[in-house]
Amino acid sequence: MKTKQIWANLAVADIERTTKFYTELGFTSNNSMNSDELTSFSFGQNNFIINFFLKDVFQKNTKVEISDLKDGNEIIFSLSTETKEEVDEWTEIIKKAGGKIFAEPYEIGKGYTFVFSDPDDHKFNVLYWPGM
Repeated sequence: MKTKQIWANLAVADIERTTKFYTELGFTSNNSMNSDELTSFSFGQNNFIINFFLKDVFQKNTKVEISDLKDGNEIIFSLSTETKEEVDEWTEIIKKAGGKIFAEPYEIGKGYTFVFSDPDDHKFNVLYWPGM
């Protein structure tokens, strides 16, 4: 099987809040896709796309139940940095934008990371790994 592209679709409670959060983090909005039901952003040099749909729209279109992310997790998206110092900088940016820090920066093997969630409890980690 051959695919053209991969992206992620996540459910959110508030489009405006989500748009504000990811805009404050400096990610690129895919303005042509945005609507009252969807906000979309590109991440990283490869422009990985994450679409954020209102929960009821997401559920209607996928025909699946939405999990409660406060107590569990479906996936962790990893955002890489070039230095350990950038990991620490991201920690402050996330806090200022209203994200929740689940694990303050810590050493992991050769790397350095921390874990956070957005306002809808989608989990991310920011990771420095030498040579990556």
